[in-house]
Amino acid sequence: MNTKIIFTLLLLLTFTITNAQRKKISLSELPENSKAFLAEHFPNTTVKHVSRDPEYGEKGYEVWLHDGTEVEFWKNGEWREVDGHKKPIPTAYIDPKILDYIKTNYPNEKITHVDLGHKYIDVDLTNKIDLDFYQNGNIRK
Repeated sequence: MNTKIIFTLLLLLTFTITNAQRKKISLSELPENSKAFLAEHFPNTTVKHVSRDPEYGEKGYEVWLHDGTEVEFWKNGEWREVDGHKKPIPTAYIDPKILDYIKTNYPNEKITHVDLGHKYIDVDLTNKIDLDFYQNGNIRK
C-alpha cells in the first residue's frame, strides 16, 4: 500500500515538474519559419496553443492544433516532430527518399508521426509499423 502511494506521489511530482517547465506563449512569439511551416502544411486547421518546450535541455516550441496534431520545433524554428496521434499527417516536408521507400514498400499506408532526431528519423505508419531512417533518407536495417 505504501509503495503505491509513494509511486503515485512520484508520478504526480514528475508530471507537475514537466508541465511547470513548459511556458505557454502566443502564436506571434513563434519564429517566422515555424509560422510559415504551419501555414504551408496545416492550412485547414488552427492553432490551439503554443508553448516553449525545454525537452532534452534545448528550448524549442510545441504547438497543438485544433485537429489534434502536435508539432514540435527546434529553438531555431525548424520542425523537429509532427505527431498526428494515429491520424495521417501532411508529408511534403519529409525527405522524398523516405516517401519513396514508404510508397514502394507500404503502398496502402500513411504516415502518422515523424520525429527528426539528431541521428535518425523515426516514422510511424497507420499500420503501426515504426521505421527508422538515417539522415540521408536510407532505411536503417
